[in-house]
Amino acid sequence: MDLALLRTFVTVHRAGSFTRAAALLGLSQPAVTAQIRTLERQLGRPLFLRQARGVTPTGIGDELAHKAAPHLDALVEIAETGLDEESSLRTLHLAGPPEFTAERALPALAELAGDDGQGFALRASFGNAEEVLEGLAAGHHDLAITTARPRGALLTATALCDEEHVLIAAPRWAARIGPGKLRRKGAPVLKDCPVVEVHESLPLVARYWASVFDCLPSTSGTVIVPDLRAVLSCATAGAGLAVLPRYLCADAVARGDVVALHEPAVPPLRTYFLAVRTGTLAMPHISRAHDWLLRAASGWG
Repeated sequence: MDLALLRTFVTVHRAGSFTRAAALLGLSQPAVTAQIRTLERQLGRPLFLRQARGVTPTGIGDELAHKAAPHLDALVEIAETGLDEESSLRTLHLAGPPEFTAERALPALAELAGDDGQGFALRASFGNAEEVLEGLAAGHHDLAITTARPRGALLTATALCDEEHVLIAAPRWAARIGPGKLRRKGAPVLKDCPVVEVHESLPLVARYWASVFDCLPSTSGTVIVPDLRAVLSCATAGAGLAVLPRYLCADAVARGDVVALHEPAVPPLRTYFLAVRTGTLAMPHISRAHDWLLRAASGWG
């Protein structure tokens, strides 16, 4: 069986679209379609069901992808790193949310990269859960850190850690709200307070309100900035309330730059997952980084 046809097939399977696969492969969409049809004729079975938006693999298509993809990935790895036995350095491509990746994952992996000739070169990129999982499935990344557990058998995910969320504000806002008032009266106390968030939908604030106050926030974002570190800076400057991971704001709380407004008995948690393409943990550099992150995460409070 032609490996080029298999490579095109796996790319279509991961991308879910002939058009997206063509862009990833640097081919025209008709060329991709022709290659898939050739492979289907050779196998005597349809591999995809064509739909208005993209394609869905058939049962045999899924089975072939799960068997072939790990071996194709291994061949690509060999091609990228060369056959020189003296060259043991591999490149690990990591993707995840910017704040968690920068503050947690990269410092941990930096200890491992290049270590005693057994490590790896490290390349990192940032994105939201959908972006990093799509990139992982398409073969752009080796490891993905995400808050969404991937579905299906193409990707394998392991729970990495939980992060606790904290409602914080600058001291002047804390003084205006008053000590104990929020605990006694709940969310209505905060209805006139401005909010700093990463998106107009207020994902962290809405999750906190639903978990702690059993309601949705009645305010809109005053400052929207797509990085939690910038959210902390704005909250510290007095722009409004914010919900942040405890690890990200713990030092600012300790210094008194911001105040934790509420300490619920059961704090809201968000789970991070470490995802790989199924079968790629057979590659030593990916397996080593995967295990190292899991061990490091056991010490993250």
